[in-house]
Amino acid sequence: MGACAGGLLGCAAPAPTSRGEVQAAPTQTGELAQSDVNRMATLAMRDNLDSLYRLADKLYRRNPAEWRKGAAASREQALIQVREAIEQRQPWAPLQGRRDIAAMAFALSPEFPGDRVAAFIHATADMLITAHGGKTEFFLIDSLDAQYLYNAARNVESAAWVLAQRRTAAGRPLLLADEINERERNLSFEREFGKIIGRLDLMAGMAAEKYRRAAISYLQGFMGGSFLQFLPVR
Repeated sequence: MGACAGGLLGCAAPAPTSRGEVQAAPTQTGELAQSDVNRMATLAMRDNLDSLYRLADKLYRRNPAEWRKGAAASREQALIQVREAIEQRQPWAPLQGRRDIAAMAFALSPEFPGDRVAAFIHATADMLITAHGGKTEFFLIDSLDAQYLYNAARNVESAAWVLAQRRTAAGRPLLLADEINERERNLSFEREFGKIIGRLDLMAGMAAEKYRRAAISYLQGFMGGSFLQFLPVR
């Protein structure tokens, strides 16, 4: 009976669901000039920008009136425009010359008149790149400031909170994002923000450890070379 029940349970178990698999980035010649930390920082920056682009797409889907405020003919074109401006390090005209955290504050102010999605995503990307020394790729000659990365993570936390809590003069959310009601529970925006914050905190910790570990590695090498040599036995 027990064996039968076990068999029935086995038969009733759902088949494993494929959720994809991890994909390594293609090898590039520039990696020869990158340390492990440089490479991780480059990949983390790539993933954080991709997260922002996903947030832009999701925000446009929930707030289609935003992309119509600009010159784009479609949501897809609006996404391309803001992505190109970020990757080419071009200013975003509706931000009126503001960059970094000043641009984020303006994009999330109730009085901002333009496409708030594009302005917010562009400003946040600019803040992230600024925190990384103005770069999106990192090599042996580059260094990262752990405190700036930590501050960037806190800025993203603040932005997510403002997006969820702040209202316009008419009492409406600045942008529709996460939603919890009797019929649905959509926290996908919060999860995407959380990924960005987690990557930034990880890189901040690694940057803080880099020089301490270099000193320890030097001492380990010195001790190994001087005191841990094998001695002749005959």
